[in-house]
Formats: sequence, C-alpha cells, structure tokens
Amino acid sequence: MTALRVGTRGSALALAQARAVAAALPAETTLVEIATEGDADHARGDKSRWTGALEQALLRGDIDLAVHSAKDVPGELAPGTEIAAAPPRADARDVLVGQQALQDVPERARVGTSALRRRAQLLAARPDLDVRELRGNVDTRLRKRAAGEVDVLVLAAAGLERLGRAEEAGGALDGEVFVPAAGQGTIAVQARSGSPACELCASVSHETTLARLEAERAVIRELSASCHTPVGVHACFVADELRIRAFVGLPDGSAWLTDEIAGPGDELARRLLSAGAAELLRDAETMVA
Repeated sequence: MTALRVGTRGSALALAQARAVAAALPAETTLVEIATEGDADHARGDKSRWTGALEQALLRGDIDLAVHSAKDVPGELAPGTEIAAAPPRADARDVLVGQQALQDVPERARVGTSALRRRAQLLAARPDLDVRELRGNVDTRLRKRAAGEVDVLVLAAAGLERLGRAEEAGGALDGEVFVPAAGQGTIAVQARSGSPACELCASVSHETTLARLEAERAVIRELSASCHTPVGVHACFVADELRIRAFVGLPDGSAWLTDEIAGPGDELARRLLSAGAAELLRDAETMVA
C-alpha cells in the first residue's frame, strides 16, 4: 500500500500533533509540510489562513489527510471534505504562564495573548490588566515573556503539554467567563469524504471527543463566529448527558453573555442569539476592524 500522505503546518506544535496522528494510524505514513498564509503573516485574519492551504492540498490530491488544531478550523469545511477523526482530547483549558492564579496577577500587569477571546475574558474578569497583543508560536511567546515583553502569558494547556513544556504552566483560568475556544485541546483530522484514507483514519478517532467537537462547532456555525469575534464554547459529558457552555463578549471586556444547556449546540446558539449575541458579535467586529 502506498504511504498515506499526512499534511501539516511546519510549526513545532503542528508537527507534534501530526506525528502523533501518523503514529496511531494502522498504515505507513509520510508527513507533508505545507506553508499557510497564517505562517507567513501572523496579523489577524480569518481561521482559513491557518487551514486553507491544507484544504486545497487535500482537494488537489496532494495529501490524503490534513491534521489541524481543531480550534483553527472554520465552521464551514471545504466541500467534499469532513472531519473524519479526532483523537482523545487533551486539557481544553487556558493556563497562565508566570502566575498560579488570576487573583495573584498584580494590578496593571502586562498580560500577553494573541486571541480576542482571551482578551475579552481577561478584561471581563480583571479590567485593571494591561492586556497586550503577543503573536508568534508557543516557543516565540515564551521567549518574549522571558525577555520581559510581558509579565504573564495566557496559553493553551494542551499546546504546552504536546510540546513537552507542561512545566511552564501555572494555574488554569476557571470561572464563569473563562470558556475555551471551540475545539481547543482537540486534534482534527480532515479527509476527502468517502476516500480510503477517510475510512482508515476513523480507527484513531475517539467517539466522545468527536461528539464534543461537533457540538462546539455547531455553536460556532450558528453564530457565524470568526477570528474577529470573542467566542468560547466548551462541551463535556456529565454522566451520559452532553452539556455545552458558551461565552460571547466584546474585546474590551465591557459586555458579555454566558449560557449553558444540556442539549445540542444549535439550540445553545439560538438561546444566545435571542439574548443579544448577534449585537455583541457585530459590535465586536466593529471594534477590531
């Protein structure tokens, strides 16, 4: 059998994730590194900047599978493709680097993050903080903090763990407003629908993780959320019941909504919209335009 071509971005985290997927597949594999628009330019843009080149390579037949951080995958996939697998989820939470708890962060401390969602949540909880945009991959951001550009970082626990740097993590951000990005901590394996690779990679998928991811993505699609909208969605099973929690807010932390239900993601999204989420999302996009 010809080796399965597994497409991935070239960052250390992306490669670690792709290698983990490739090692679990019951077939010979080869990794294919693909540069994306997001790799070339870290300025704000739509999520497709991180996944579009991989999707196009998949559609052209240059690769058989594309491995993504699920939180980077837009709500709408390229036609003819699907998320065929999601291995067991890692810790979905955000963590501090440099402090053990948010209440321990000094007033007016410089907190670095590249995510509007994290900015909105931090300022909703601690409006005194000086939240600064800090871009680059995980290693770059850790170096920038070590160089004194910021006092504290907010990063995904899963990313630090997969890079073997879990010891850098302080306390997790917990509480009403701290809802992770949809798909955070999850690896998404995208394939051409109906292809042999699609059927094969299902063997590495974790049923509960995939169900949680699909529920979270349903909320994102219904809200038409993008990189310009501070939205968090997190699904989990309590016993056999799927529960979904969501956050929608403004980048400056001045207004936000949270809600939680036991039920499907599109129902939660409709509840948020009826409570004013559409107006918040519109205002959020205006603020970052």
